[in-house]
Amino acid sequence: MTSAETKQELTEEFSGIKYILTSKMRSKLLLSLYKHPKKLEELRNELKKPSATILHGLKELETINLVKKFQKSYELTSNGFLLSTNMIKLIENWNSVNKNKTFWNSHDISQLPEDLLKNIYLLKDAEYVNSTTTNLSNAFNTYINLISNTKNLDIILPIYSENHLKYFIELLRKDKLDSLNLIINKKILNSMKKNDILNESILKNEKVSIKCIDEELKIFLTCSDDFMTLTLFFNDGHYDDSQILVAKDDNAIKWATTLLNFI
Repeated sequence: MTSAETKQELTEEFSGIKYILTSKMRSKLLLSLYKHPKKLEELRNELKKPSATILHGLKELETINLVKKFQKSYELTSNGFLLSTNMIKLIENWNSVNKNKTFWNSHDISQLPEDLLKNIYLLKDAEYVNSTTTNLSNAFNTYINLISNTKNLDIILPIYSENHLKYFIELLRKDKLDSLNLIINKKILNSMKKNDILNESILKNEKVSIKCIDEELKIFLTCSDDFMTLTLFFNDGHYDDSQILVAKDDNAIKWATTLLNFI
């Protein structure tokens, strides 16, 4: 398929999506019927609209094969279910980005895989934590508190930070960590090798696993069994240690684990 044909196909598909999203009634009906079929009376009570308005919307959806009537109930067709699933995903993605728009708008996301950006809704419960003029270390202290209360850490480390590495060493020395898996680039690895303390306490530690890659990293991701954190770089290339996303739910940890496996 040529790029022109692809563009034409996307334009046609967008027209169909626009037809649904530009109507509150059509959208609400699809979302209402997503879990299970409902009778007209149930839809009327839920949507707080007169029967005529609801029936008009149902008829429109029936015409494009998204809804069908079975006995006295209305239900989604297979096409309707698939479209509604992706519509819900779109809404959740939008809410997730909008909730933490300050974080996403100011950072470089070019190294985040496209598939993970499409599933950004998995971070919808993430909390945005930032440092302020009255608490310059708020983001960093939040991070240290989290890693100090877990047993296993998987980290994409894009910077040579003695502050962070110092705490990793402390956790290892106090036997608070069972495992520390680091993904770093060659430049960081070489810098660590030149530091006797880091070389002995981290690189030669049997609890530590190192994965070294050639490319420069622009993602600082930390994942454990019960939380994940994400910090990024500014668009100008400088690392931002003042803002962090923190999440403790299974969806966010799943998102982070996928990113770890991608790098």
